[in-house]
Amino acid sequence: MRALLDTCVILDALQSREPFCKEAQELFLSAANNLYVGCITAKAATDIYYLMHRHTHSDKASREVLSKLFSLFEVSDTAGIDCRRAIPSPVADFEDAVMIETAARAEADCIVTRNPDDFVKSSVPVFIPKDFLRKIMSE
Repeated sequence: MRALLDTCVILDALQSREPFCKEAQELFLSAANNLYVGCITAKAATDIYYLMHRHTHSDKASREVLSKLFSLFEVSDTAGIDCRRAIPSPVADFEDAVMIETAARAEADCIVTRNPDDFVKSSVPVFIPKDFLRKIMSE
């Protein structure tokens, strides 16, 4: 199974954000144990760097976080076609629509987010972390 992880889920794990961090960290461990192939978008990588830098106040530490993420998760490039296809999308938030288009083009089986209501009209199946963990544990 190939899953694109939303930025919020990655940050929940990295910043130990309660009450979400436990499941997010389990997603990291499950990827490390090859229970699924985890992906993040290239755009998410820049957002994660920015938010981790604000959190750590260290360029070096923030880059080390990204290096570790890149060893654990694949990085899916967002292409111009994803942005163009997101414009007529029925998904209200453009950024979410671009993520859906990137996931579809990268052949992700699903998107994992803790904001499923933002993805109601997604063409790619969407799971909250708890439900995705159940799914991969049962396979």
